[in-house]
Amino acid sequence: MQSWEQRGPGAAEELSAQHRGTPRPGRASLRAPQDTRHRPAQPLMSLLPMASQWICALATALAWGCAAASSSSPRTAAAPQDLHITDPGLLGSLDIEWKPPPNAQTFNDCTVKYRFEHHSAGDRDWKVIFTKKLKVRAGFDLSRIAEVRVQTLLEGRCTDGVEVQSDWIYATFQVPLQGKLESEVQNFHCIYHDWEYLKCTWQPGLLTPRSVRYGLYYWYEGLDHAVQCDTYVQEHGVNIGCVLQNLSQAEYKDLSICVNGSVATALLRPLYITLRLHNLAKPSPPEQLVVSMPAAQELHLAWTPPSGKTPSQCLEYEVQLAEDDGEDKASWASVSTQMETTLTIYRANQSHVSCVRVRGRTNIFCADQGFWSEWTQECFSGTDPKATRISFTSFIKPVWCQALMAAMGICWCPALQVGSWFSYTLNLLQHSHSYSFAPPVH
Repeated sequence: MQSWEQRGPGAAEELSAQHRGTPRPGRASLRAPQDTRHRPAQPLMSLLPMASQWICALATALAWGCAAASSSSPRTAAAPQDLHITDPGLLGSLDIEWKPPPNAQTFNDCTVKYRFEHHSAGDRDWKVIFTKKLKVRAGFDLSRIAEVRVQTLLEGRCTDGVEVQSDWIYATFQVPLQGKLESEVQNFHCIYHDWEYLKCTWQPGLLTPRSVRYGLYYWYEGLDHAVQCDTYVQEHGVNIGCVLQNLSQAEYKDLSICVNGSVATALLRPLYITLRLHNLAKPSPPEQLVVSMPAAQELHLAWTPPSGKTPSQCLEYEVQLAEDDGEDKASWASVSTQMETTLTIYRANQSHVSCVRVRGRTNIFCADQGFWSEWTQECFSGTDPKATRISFTSFIKPVWCQALMAAMGICWCPALQVGSWFSYTLNLLQHSHSYSFAPPVH
């Protein structure tokens, strides 16, 4: 028998006719007798409509089940009730209370907590507190309207593990304002020096007479009542500042302050403000700055954290270099901001460094912001690749000079007096280890 490929067009035509089940006239049919065992299973085909009905019924049941399950889980939570604000007389620290939502007891399988937000009118951002309590104490600027809002947060088995929020409820508070706005003190400014004492200064209001008497009062959590400043800064007999000591218990808390004035002829508007000490910290400059050249094109800097109560782990430092021979002409460029107290700088062959300075401030791990310290004095300059000039100012202690001379193997060190300065040139000869010193040329 020929194969299918060997039959040609006529065979293909005949096979097509066989496939249609109709013999071609005048030709013998090549189709074998049909075997009934190979017929399609008719009973199975008849079950398909019944199977589709079962599938539809099952899908309907699942849909009803999902709808019932979703209807049992709350889509929204009920809001808290009776939000109100009271003033306990703590210079801007207000008490905010509310009651739980009416159906809070029905959700035994869920955690009920609250998102509380607050700010003084005019502030762009809201401060956020998450709590399970029904009372919060927060600080405000009482010269403006205090605005608060709170909502319920529901999460657990009753919500299928999804956090559900309620609508917000709002409340405001404002103390009766006295006096004109221009009578309020101006340019109020505070610095927390070395984490040891807080110094606040201000200027009298525009409409205040010279006979005004100002008083500063403060409060923080832990004090029973507001306390008055006992160390004032005066100018022409008028209090224009205050120094507060022993505030370590107020760190990382709201410090509420009020500056009030009194005169016999008029009412003055008080100033209310809430501070955070760690965001006002200003350290002293870094100490014992030492500059060395362990290699021809390498400059090594090292210093120690400032003395005082400033936590050393809370400091970061900025290092600046100037490539010029004159201090007045120096153009400073920052090369590093770091928490380490050492730095190695690699210089190009044609470059030279005239001055180096370092300052510090509180880093982001301990505060949101802070004040930079004063710079250390310029301590290093170079006029050519073979010479290094080290300048000592009145801010350099004699013990530093002694330590540097000891490192060089020299037992002589001049006495440095406050108000005077000396400059010495250390000539590092390329083929010699001798050292020479000369007074500065003015």
